[in-house]
Amino acid sequence: MSSGVPIIYYTSRVFIGTPAQEFALIVDTGSTVTYVPCSSCTHCGHHQDPRFKPDNSSSYQTVSCNSPDCITKMCDARVHQCKYERVYAEMSSSKGVLGKDLLGFGNGSRLQPHPLLFGCETAETGDLYLQHADGIMGLGRGPLSIVDQLVGTGAMEDSFSLCYGGMDEGGGSMVLGAIPPPPAMVFAKSDPNRSNYYNLELSEIQVQGVSLNVPSEVFNGRLGTVLDSGTTYAYLPDKAFDAFKDAITQQLGSLQAVPGPDPSYPDVCFAGAGSDSKALGKHFPPVDFVFSGNQKVFLAPENYLFKHTKVPGAYCLGFFKNQDATTLLGGIVVRNTLVTYDRANHQIGFFKTNCTNLWSILPAEPPLAPPPPPVNESSPIESPASLPEDKQDFGSIELLIELDGNFTTILNQTLLFKSSMASELAISSSQISIEDIKEDGEHVVVRCIISPASSQLFSSSAAKALAARLEDHTVKLPEIFGAYRLRSWKGLPPSKWAWIHSDRAKMGAMIAILVGVVVLLAVIASLVYWYFFKYRNRGQIKYENLEVAETNEEETWIGDEQL
Repeated sequence: MSSGVPIIYYTSRVFIGTPAQEFALIVDTGSTVTYVPCSSCTHCGHHQDPRFKPDNSSSYQTVSCNSPDCITKMCDARVHQCKYERVYAEMSSSKGVLGKDLLGFGNGSRLQPHPLLFGCETAETGDLYLQHADGIMGLGRGPLSIVDQLVGTGAMEDSFSLCYGGMDEGGGSMVLGAIPPPPAMVFAKSDPNRSNYYNLELSEIQVQGVSLNVPSEVFNGRLGTVLDSGTTYAYLPDKAFDAFKDAITQQLGSLQAVPGPDPSYPDVCFAGAGSDSKALGKHFPPVDFVFSGNQKVFLAPENYLFKHTKVPGAYCLGFFKNQDATTLLGGIVVRNTLVTYDRANHQIGFFKTNCTNLWSILPAEPPLAPPPPPVNESSPIESPASLPEDKQDFGSIELLIELDGNFTTILNQTLLFKSSMASELAISSSQISIEDIKEDGEHVVVRCIISPASSQLFSSSAAKALAARLEDHTVKLPEIFGAYRLRSWKGLPPSKWAWIHSDRAKMGAMIAILVGVVVLLAVIASLVYWYFFKYRNRGQIKYENLEVAETNEEETWIGDEQL
C-alpha cells in the first residue's frame, strides 16, 4: 500500500467500566476481539483517549487462567491472568490480558451496558501503534466477539447492520440487532463453517455490463471473498485485479493517466473528472458484483475510487493486488450501502442508499449506536483529533521522525540535524528542541519539539502545512541521516505563560511602562519642589517678641488657677 493513499476507518464510541471510561474503537467485522490500551501497557501508541485504568472501575474483573471465561486458553504466568494475542495481515499485532467489565454505547443507545470480555492491551505494533483510534471493536464470528457475547446473553438478535457514508460525506450508522430489511435489499449467502470471517461467494465482476474474463474460482480461493469493515480498500487476486484495471481503463475516454500520490508506488490514477464526487458517473463506468444465486450488487464509482491527495480532480483505483488467493472487500466497497449481517440466516444483505439519511427509509426508532464520522488518515500522518479547521492555535508542534541512518551517527549529529531542519523550514535552530532519540528495530526515531517565534503561536493550518512538507519529503536532510518519514505529529497547547508573548500583552506592557515612567517623573518633581520650598530660607533668623510671649504664658497659668 502506498504511503500517499489515505487510510479511512470508521469508529464508534464505547464506554467501559464504572464510572464509564470512553474510547473510540474501529468498527471491524474482520476481528473477533475488542481491546483498548491498558494503563499498564509497555508499548502502546499515542491514541485519542486516555488508557483504560482497571483500578478506577469498581465493576472490573480480572480473568484468571483457569476461569471458564479464559476462552483463549492462554495464560500470562507472570500475573496469573488469561491473555490474548492477535496478528494481522499487514503484520501489526496486539496482545494483553483479558478482563471483564460493563460495556455500553452511551446515552444514545437503547442497549444497556452488559458485562463483556475484552482485551486490556499491554503491547501493540505496526498500524495499531500508529493509528489515532484507541482500539478495535471486534464484530466478527467468535466467542470473544461483542456480537456473540451480546447474542449469548439475549441482549440482541443475531444480526447487525452497518451503513457508511459516501466519499465526501462521512458519518453513518451501526445497528446492533435485527431491522426490517428494505424490499430491494439483495442477500448473498455467507458460510460460517468456512471461516470466522464474513465470507461470500463472488461469481463474477461486471464493468459497464460486461463480465470480466475471470473464472469464478479465482475469486473464491482460500477463505473465499471476505467482507471486512476494518479494511479500507479492496484486494483482488492478481488475475482478477489485472482484468478489473484493464476493463475500467478502457472506459475512461478523455481522462488522462497521472502518477499516484506516492511516485514509488504504481497507483492507477486518472485526472480530468472534476471535484464533484457525485458526478463521477459521467466519467467512470458502473460496476456490478454478482454473487451466488445471481445476486447482483451495484457499485458506483465512489465504491472503487479514492481521491488523489495531490492532484485536484484526479481519482485512483481503490482496488489493489492481493498476494493471497483471498478476495478482500473493505469499507470502500460499501460506501452509501446498508449492509445487514444476518448471522441467524447465514446471509449478508446489501441495499444502496444515502447512509447519512438512513433513518428516512427505516423505522423511526433511533439506531442503537450511531458512530461518529470516519477518521481519514493519510498514512502514516496522524493528525490531532477534534480540532476545528484553522481555529486552534498551538504553543508548539511535536514531531516523531523515523530515520534510516546509523543510531550512533545520528546521536552525534544532533546539531547538524537541528540546523538542517531549521534551514529547510526557514526557522531558527533555537526553535527546535531534540527531546528523545531511540532505536526502534531497524530505524531510529527522533522526537523533537518545534516552537514558534517568540511573539507567535502556530495556527492549525500552519502546523498542518509544516507536517505536510515532511510528509511530502520537500524537506531535504543530509545523506548521513538516511531516508526519513514522518511517523506522526501533534499540536501541543500553549503554555499558561504564552500570553506574555502575545501582541496584546506586549502593548499592555508598553502602556504600563509609560504610565510608570510618568508617575516616577511626577514623584521626582514633587520631591524637588518640597526640597526647594523647605530649605530656601534656611539662612534667615526669625525673631520673636519675648515680652508678649511671657505675658501670654502668665495669663494662661492664671486662668487655669481660677478654674
